[in-house]
Amino acid sequence: MKKIGILSDTHSAWDERFACHFKGCDEIWHAGDIGCVDVIRRLEEVAPVVRAVRGNIDSGEVARYFPEALEFQVEGVKVFLTHIGGYPGRYRSGIPRHIVDSGARLFVCGHSHILKVMYDKEYGVLHINPGAAGHAGWQKERTLVTLVIDGENMRDLEVIQLGKFKI
Repeated sequence: MKKIGILSDTHSAWDERFACHFKGCDEIWHAGDIGCVDVIRRLEEVAPVVRAVRGNIDSGEVARYFPEALEFQVEGVKVFLTHIGGYPGRYRSGIPRHIVDSGARLFVCGHSHILKVMYDKEYGVLHINPGAAGHAGWQKERTLVTLVIDGENMRDLEVIQLGKFKI
């Protein structure tokens, strides 16, 4: 059993509540638009495993260290993590084929700044976009997500609201 913390679109912003809400997580996944490597370094102080992909605003050190997409397995669940992916019924070109080819059962992406958790019956995959955790963008609420992966089961998904977006 593994507890997972998921966030996206921090745009270089650190919030101490990330550490508070992700305390006890076995892994943290960042779905891109990290902004600066310091955000990842701080997350690495919270959980033993941090996985991250670069987003469209990431350049320099972030772009050198983090891939555009990751495929991995946690417990009995294959995961596909990228930044720009879309969502069921409106995936970015190539994403459905990648989901099928990878055998993913969990697809995580960011970019839209819109929290979405949807099950895609057509591809047999749970889609999670954790919304945006940073201060840049158009989102009205900053959000994080946690869930538990227990064998082949995904359960106990929780949406954490960090409060209204402030400029």
